[in-house]
Amino acid sequence: MPKIITLLLALLMVTLNVFAGVNVNTANEKELQMLTGIGPAKAKAIIDFRTKNGEFKAVDDLLKVPGIGPAVLGKMRSDVTLSGATTGKASAAPAAPAAKTAPPAAAPSTPAAAGAAAAPAKPASPA
Repeated sequence: MPKIITLLLALLMVTLNVFAGVNVNTANEKELQMLTGIGPAKAKAIIDFRTKNGEFKAVDDLLKVPGIGPAVLGKMRSDVTLSGATTGKASAAPAAPAAKTAPPAAAPSTPAAAGAAAAPAKPASPA
């Protein structure tokens, strides 16, 4: 029985670690931007801080990064990990921008232009 409980706890920890999300000690700028509240500037600040000071020892160390306060850390805490591989979450991935559609053709601004646009082309004369 104790072996089963130990096995279940180990599986639970592995499962939770898989869903942890972004490893702030190894993630690149794009991966860091998957975190809620982190844009390009804050992602760069995290990388700069990590480069200068070494790996983060605790998630709360992110509070030392300029631009990250308790509110931002609170939003992303559940998606941050300090070890393992960065795993993207479908809900955290940025949505692809919608394709732009061409604007409708503008109506002619002058009556002469309107008449010229509406006039059929002259048939070519036989040679």
